[in-house]
Amino acid sequence: MRDIYNTLNSRQQEAVFHTEGPLLILAGAGSGKTRVLTHRIAYLIDEKGVNPWNILAITFTNKAASEMRERVDKIVGFGSESIWVSTFHSTCVRILRRHIDRLGYDNSFTIYDTDDQKTLMKDICRRLNVDTKIYKERSLLAQISHAKDELITPDEMEMNAAGDYNKKKVAAIYREYQTSLRKNNALDFDDLIVKTVELFQNCGDVLENYQERFKYIMVDEYQDTNTAQFKFVSLLASKYENLCVVGDDDQSIYKFRGANIGNILGFEHVFPDAAVIRLEQNYRSTQNILRAANEVIAHNTARKPKTLWTENQEGEKIHFRQFMNGYEEAEYVVGEIAGARREGKGMYKDFAVLYRTNAQSRLFEEKCLLANIPYKIVGGVNFYARKEIKDLLCYLKTIDNAKDDLAVRRIINVPKRGIGATTLSRVQDYADQMDISFYDALRVAEEIPSIGRSLSKIDGFVTFIQGLKSKAEAYTVRELLEEIIRLTGYVTELEAEDTEESRARIENIDELISKTEAYQEAGEERGEPATLSGFLEEIALIADIDSVDPDQDYVLLMTLHSAKGLEFPNVFLVGMEDGIFPSYMSIMSDDCSDLEEERRLCYVGITRAMKELTMTSARQRMIRGDVQYNKVSRFVREVPRELVDLGYKVEEKKPKISESLTGDSSLSKMRQVFAAKPFQATQFKVTKADSLDYQIGDTVRHVKFGVGVVKNIVEGGRDYEVTVDFDKVGVKKMFAGFAKLKKI
Repeated sequence: MRDIYNTLNSRQQEAVFHTEGPLLILAGAGSGKTRVLTHRIAYLIDEKGVNPWNILAITFTNKAASEMRERVDKIVGFGSESIWVSTFHSTCVRILRRHIDRLGYDNSFTIYDTDDQKTLMKDICRRLNVDTKIYKERSLLAQISHAKDELITPDEMEMNAAGDYNKKKVAAIYREYQTSLRKNNALDFDDLIVKTVELFQNCGDVLENYQERFKYIMVDEYQDTNTAQFKFVSLLASKYENLCVVGDDDQSIYKFRGANIGNILGFEHVFPDAAVIRLEQNYRSTQNILRAANEVIAHNTARKPKTLWTENQEGEKIHFRQFMNGYEEAEYVVGEIAGARREGKGMYKDFAVLYRTNAQSRLFEEKCLLANIPYKIVGGVNFYARKEIKDLLCYLKTIDNAKDDLAVRRIINVPKRGIGATTLSRVQDYADQMDISFYDALRVAEEIPSIGRSLSKIDGFVTFIQGLKSKAEAYTVRELLEEIIRLTGYVTELEAEDTEESRARIENIDELISKTEAYQEAGEERGEPATLSGFLEEIALIADIDSVDPDQDYVLLMTLHSAKGLEFPNVFLVGMEDGIFPSYMSIMSDDCSDLEEERRLCYVGITRAMKELTMTSARQRMIRGDVQYNKVSRFVREVPRELVDLGYKVEEKKPKISESLTGDSSLSKMRQVFAAKPFQATQFKVTKADSLDYQIGDTVRHVKFGVGVVKNIVEGGRDYEVTVDFDKVGVKKMFAGFAKLKKI
């Protein structure tokens, strides 16, 4: 046996050596799960004689898959290229590229990104005369995505509607959405999983082929799987049941994306013979950070008990700072980063600012700019969503899959060809009438009535695309892209503009060319053909977090959801206030699992820190143009007081607050700040109205909760306490001065 296994701790070794049958590895944050998975793969090959061809390792992000692939290649050596190490979506794409024709699709299908989905949904709403003020396009896409996560078809959605008009309407839109995707020979991200499951269920020979191929299956981040992903994995593993899943129920934070925590909590019910191994030794954080994380997450009930521990040093206490407003909070955080950099305590990339929502990034971005600190916001405008990039990619998509109506319609007048909206509408009507693609209708434009003088322009476009299609087989992706740029004059037009914006867009195009070259080189290294379909597929599966370059020295600003899987020496958890984090909706929700998910998100944030963790809050904060006053987050209050360092900088800046603190000990000061009300009476005063313009029994409207009926009104010294039974959220009690209820 190789010495590499001696570097593992006893629980890690147990997980590596357990190779047969179902296995659940509960891996706490920073417990070395990737190390366990890679060593387990090596052990299967070295000691168990398993053919690398028979091993499949699945994770969620390209970054995680790339890291695992690199480690597997290093530890396994010869033969590692035969192991499939990829994301769920990439795995399913590889399977569908070979077999989706069995479901009636062309194998050169297009993968629609979020923008493509929105464009398609707008078109469907227009065709079906859907009132988008009532049925929001984003909401419709979210409902369809949720249905796909749960493997619910349009027919099943309609049956489940049980006479509910709105639900039946959504089901009809869902059906039309799927029809349009199929007509365009396109799949969205959810379809990649759903169609693979459908393929396995309908084609037993295909399923058996992959069951024989992948006799040993490992799934990372299992707590993030949804119902469709679980079905995909369970079908693959049903023959040999050599399924090893690794995850941490305490880090299940993607419920809004369809993640089902029940998959990991109920693993032993699905696989009664499953072994369970806990990895609780943390190699990332200090003892104090882990104690704080353990204490916070212990307040959750829906979890498998585990306690992180470490042999690392005790480390700094958790720093907590409270400020008067968000501006002071941002100024402090950026000042601390600048000071640490000046004093040589770390590089910019050693610091991360984590917040609950994207909107919170603005103040930190402004302060970084003023302080001349380099930063990167994760979750900004995706490179591949920029106009010039989308335009050129749509040319490539049209060449690869001309059935993609969205791509063809986008580029038909890029550059301007003088083909008017009326002409395009007639072409679309003809395509719908003849049940053919938009591009196929363009090819027979002479048969379309009233097409008139536009025929020559359409013929010119079709000839142009056909010419590029004929070159595609002989050209590399880079050569084809450069040919498109040359023939369309895209860059020439931008050069003629000669503005800062046009120059930036040319730089983006240069970067896209670099991407095609990098793709070509990567394919050659792997000994795989670098195809146009493969290039478009790789781009479609890229996530925001994959753009983070660990070698670049900048501060990272990101949401807590984006930070999962990352680690930083110094972490700032900002906006730690009830109503911000945890969110107001989770606090008010009747479903306690919503608040527990928020707590898991806090646990993820805490465990990103390696050496120092700072939590900050503001007594008042501007939200949607209104000043809000919030308590210190309950998650901060759940950290034991002896683990928290209050500091003195805040009190020095705020004489009124410091004067209200009594006692000299740090513990005394800390207790009083934690117990302090979120604002003083002198700062904010509710003016009690002489009377209310509504009474018990009246119907009223609340800006957030909607319509409800007033059930009770109690007059207090400072304000009226009003009880309202809302149609959507149930009974709520609130002060009239805050509620601003309107009688209807």
